Amino acid sequence: MRVVSLVPSLSEAVAESVPGALAGATDWCTHPAQLSVTRVGGTKNPQVDRIVALAPDLVIANEEENRAPDLAALRAAGLTVLVTEVRSVPQAFRELARVLTACGATARPRWLDEAEDAWSAPPVPGQRAGAVVPVWRRPWMVLGRDTFAGDVLARLGVDNVYAGHPDRYPRVPLDELRAAAPDLVVLPDEPYRFTADDGPEAFPGLPCALVSGRHLTWYGPSLAEAPRVLSGALRAVRR
Repeated sequence: MRVVSLVPSLSEAVAESVPGALAGATDWCTHPAQLSVTRVGGTKNPQVDRIVALAPDLVIANEEENRAPDLAALRAAGLTVLVTEVRSVPQAFRELARVLTACGATARPRWLDEAEDAWSAPPVPGQRAGAVVPVWRRPWMVLGRDTFAGDVLARLGVDNVYAGHPDRYPRVPLDELRAAAPDLVVLPDEPYRFTADDGPEAFPGLPCALVSGRHLTWYGPSLAEAPRVLSGALRAVRR
């Protein structure tokens, strides 16, 4: 089985669970750290010719991270493309199992069981909080409705203020974000790399939690430690 992955979290899942199956991955596929495969461009601009030249048995993609025209081009070239949809933690587990089976896994990986156990009873504070969750600035974009990261936070006691917005990733002016009066602001380090010096200064007087984007948005082996890592970062600013 030869697999090309166009999704960083799925690249990590396949590399950890089906050694040797991954033949290609995007430039953004950074885990596992020792991953050594042919790089095929970005998630939004994959090099179709390079992927076709690898002659994979399967290309794995995601309906949110990858563009429909690129997936159509791969199918037109005769490749089999499996497209995942992940908008909640339970859905992530179902899709991961489906992907790993399609990639030739003969047994369920231990990390997947550990991740399901970790999310069966995640640490939740006694009082819930409302949060604004920017994912980009210039322009400001935040989590909106029906997102995996929003579901992750909700399971940890943090409700997305914009969960009812008609868009999944709305552009919202900064003054409107402030006027929403959230209890806190959650700032991940991807896709935009918010840092202590880049992000919190835009929300004076509000507690800002700098969190790992990999633990907030990736669905793979990082799910096993995500409840502990994220809850620790959130708890640190809610005291």
